[in-house]
Amino acid sequence: MKAEIISIGTELLLGEIIDTNSAYIASRLPALGIDVYYQHTVGDNLSRAIEVLRRARDNNDVVITTGGLGPTEDDLTREAIAAVLGEDVHLDPELAEGLRQRSLRQGTPFLERTLKQAWLIPSARPITNARGSAPGWWVERDGKVIIAMPGPPGEMTRMWEEEVAPELLKRSDGAVLVTRTLKTTGMGEPLVDETLSQLLKSNNPSIGIYARPDGVHVRMGAKAPTQDEARRLIDEMEVRIRELLGIAVWGTDNETFMSTVGEMLAQRGLTLAVMESCTGGLLSDEITNVPGSSRYFRGGIVSYATEVKELMGVDPAVIARHGVISNETAAAMAAAVRDRLLADIGIGITGVAGPESQEGKPVGEVHIAIDGGGKLADQSLTFTFGQGREQIKRRAATQATMLLRRALLASEGAAS
Repeated sequence: MKAEIISIGTELLLGEIIDTNSAYIASRLPALGIDVYYQHTVGDNLSRAIEVLRRARDNNDVVITTGGLGPTEDDLTREAIAAVLGEDVHLDPELAEGLRQRSLRQGTPFLERTLKQAWLIPSARPITNARGSAPGWWVERDGKVIIAMPGPPGEMTRMWEEEVAPELLKRSDGAVLVTRTLKTTGMGEPLVDETLSQLLKSNNPSIGIYARPDGVHVRMGAKAPTQDEARRLIDEMEVRIRELLGIAVWGTDNETFMSTVGEMLAQRGLTLAVMESCTGGLLSDEITNVPGSSRYFRGGIVSYATEVKELMGVDPAVIARHGVISNETAAAMAAAVRDRLLADIGIGITGVAGPESQEGKPVGEVHIAIDGGGKLADQSLTFTFGQGREQIKRRAATQATMLLRRALLASEGAAS
């Protein structure tokens, strides 16, 4: 089957909202045996929406839209679909009553304009929206399907996973594509490419290598008549890749670097505390984004001002002798926070996020230190990052996590 994805909303065209919905849907269609050749974005304009929808329906088996299902005048997806099929909308009594009951439960006034979300056409059936008020539409006629889903990502993803994807899977009759990504660190893209050179000649599974902020990713993709057969091909290739890359592989697919390092801490019964300056709490945020991080994370201190570093236990003499932007100060921060928060391991980060230089140090210079408290060997490294303030902060947080992983592996007699 062939599909086209259409995002609807003027806010997307103006760049006010980033279209994550299309990327989400596109990443999941291959596993259903559905190919995507085109994606389009169209604003809240009825004639243009009709034009894009009609062309997509003429050229594809499935058309998937997101956005434009709200109750306002500029939510035009229903009108556009109705016009493409030449059908009239009608108010569905059951959907209308559901909207009234929802308003009653929430204690909000019921507005007549919300009844637009209870519209249907003869060829459409509603798709349950468990997280919002606007149901989707499953429209089927003449062997073609149009699937209309809401724009808010939380509503759309839930509807896709629970309602839409299972139905599409039942209808899939072609080869499915299963992908898996192995994530590596400590090896540059050229070295990964050279190490896997013989495997890169494989057509099924195919292999792609991509540089990412958290390391180099190796993406495998296998086609087969069934998902089980495709997964078997992927499993066999993964074993061969892991044999070649060894401990450079730190995770797969949706795993984050912090989730895998956090699991290493939990398995060893070790606790962590961090003191951040230039990253402004970003590392602590990434740590606590992992469910269950309370098992190993004691807490974090954002010591942006020099006097706060000293207040938290950093020796003023170290700062006076070496400066705030130094490995020595980062190490003193790591030791101080480990001691203050009663943790096994401390991490200290200091640097120049910019846009101005500091202490004669260039923008992007970052110092990261780990105090292992006798449980791990102490670590200290200096990096120079570019690409602006936000990227400097993000890359510094990522490198701190990578440095911690290296220390944990070294404690087992391994080296990353």
